[in-house]
Amino acid sequence: MNKVFLLGRLTADPELRQTASNISVTSFTVAVNRPYTKGAERQADFIDVVAWRQSAEFVCRYFQKGKPILVEGRLQVRDYTDKNGNKRRVYEVQADNVSFVEGAGNGGNTGGASPSYNNSPSPSAAPEPSGVAYSSGDAGDFEEVGGFDDLPF
Repeated sequence: MNKVFLLGRLTADPELRQTASNISVTSFTVAVNRPYTKGAERQADFIDVVAWRQSAEFVCRYFQKGKPILVEGRLQVRDYTDKNGNKRRVYEVQADNVSFVEGAGNGGNTGGASPSYNNSPSPSAAPEPSGVAYSSGDAGDFEEVGGFDDLPF
């Protein structure tokens, strides 16, 4: 089984791109904290993620640098040859589901539903995560809210 869950923060604003066949895609990096030991310096892993179609549009519209994000997906390995003829290998997470993280500002979960976008190929094959999943993929399913001037990040 190849299943990855990442809970971290975006390291940069995601940028939406289009393939030649007009499919939306974005690549972004999630900083995930390693377990903390008292007296030790905090460390993080920086994990590359790729989101396609409506998931990519969702991420680009609602997430910015520093915002917490929950990514569910699978690890994928790609081999390629760079422009100098060197063989390279890339490990990245292919996002199947991306979600907001509630209570990130106060360190806890507020217990409410968290909107997400599920990009799984067959929604009936996997149990739906807790919260609300928007399977229509329409960014209009969300309402922008303001009043975030008091957030610490």
